[in-house]
Amino acid sequence: MKITIARDFLNFLQTDIAIPATDLQLAIQDSERTPNVLPMILWQYGLITLSQLDQIFEWLQGKGSSEQSSLK
Repeated sequence: MKITIARDFLNFLQTDIAIPATDLQLAIQDSERTPNVLPMILWQYGLITLSQLDQIFEWLQGKGSSEQSSLK
């Protein structure tokens, strides 16, 4: 995940999904070795619902698609 997308992703999690910064920090610490599992860790900790997990994956998929389009 590039820095801009990572920053946007964290902003999305805090504003759109409403994950408190302290909860997000806990999940980030546990996902440092494999940051791509952050959404699953948030769900495993009960910090997000399955519906919110789906929103997160849709957001990530949209960002990945737009990034690939800009590389062409």
